[in-house]
Amino acid sequence: MKAALISMGSISSKWTVDAMKKYFKSADHIDIKALEVSIGRGGDILYEGKPLKEYDCIYAKGSHRYANLLRSITTILSKQCYMPIKGSAFSTGHDKLLTHIKLMDAGIPMPKTYLASTAEAAKKVLKEIHYPVVLKLPAGTHGKGVMLADSEESASTMIDTLLLLKQPFLLQEYVETGGVDIRAFVVGDRVVAAMKRKAVTGEKRANIHAGAKGEAVILDQKTKKVAVQTAQAAGCHICAVDILESARGPMVIEFNLSPGLQGITKATKVDVADKIAKYLYEQAKARKEAGKEKKEKKTMKEILPEQEILTKLDFRGERILLPAFTTKLTKFTEDKDVCVKAAKGKLILEEYE
Repeated sequence: MKAALISMGSISSKWTVDAMKKYFKSADHIDIKALEVSIGRGGDILYEGKPLKEYDCIYAKGSHRYANLLRSITTILSKQCYMPIKGSAFSTGHDKLLTHIKLMDAGIPMPKTYLASTAEAAKKVLKEIHYPVVLKLPAGTHGKGVMLADSEESASTMIDTLLLLKQPFLLQEYVETGGVDIRAFVVGDRVVAAMKRKAVTGEKRANIHAGAKGEAVILDQKTKKVAVQTAQAAGCHICAVDILESARGPMVIEFNLSPGLQGITKATKVDVADKIAKYLYEQAKARKEAGKEKKEKKTMKEILPEQEILTKLDFRGERILLPAFTTKLTKFTEDKDVCVKAAKGKLILEEYE
């Protein structure tokens, strides 16, 4: 099988491609900057000016700047090969407002979050909340675009500045954790690695790119469940989920579609790239085999059309015994689930899929 990784070419991406080469016949890196999408009948994707090659699996990721491109590519290619992230996830995951709406819809615990359309509305919220308070820009990675205001006056000044710059923003409840958060790396329906991140002195953002230090942590079942539920709600088979350990239990602050591997690999000693590659291979293989089986069933239906034969029925007590030829034609076996539809003078048996 052939696989590809669409990314900006980071060290984490190189690790992932190298790991994919151990499982797939070939694994290519595709520079996201060299991709073009022609949206029309069917949709065409060009790489370096030529039609993109066919693959059995494509893992696409990138920063918020490429959210629309990634959504378009994934939506088109997901019908042709296995892709671990749904197209809609790129719009949701790269927008903090949409992220929190998605979490809310799925019943995922998160800090209280407010959106105000005007300065006046925002300042009314400031009078009702506790301090400090977090201000967030909808787009931003590595902890960028996140500010902390320790008073109403400070928050009001920040809001005036953001509105002057025509920047939309969110207000969010500050959850005291001592500058510590958790990053859980989800692959499929499992947390394969997790680390606790501690912010450096004077910094509230517990982010590796902001200088935070990571150390391995064993999560309890509740926190693992919240992380996996978040990934599933987002439409991601592979992602990182950032969680705060509050007095009310685990609270999700965001999910990351393009998480770095260096920090979590160093902290946990888990080969996360290999976990990703193995999962991609297993899912691509299962998809290919399912497609092959579906094709074989279609071929068999064409070769062996339905046959009607007039016959007498055998009964064993109140049970009907069907003629032996029906077993050969239907290919039913004892381990198959069968849907039975019955009415007066009529009996239909269909394999349940």
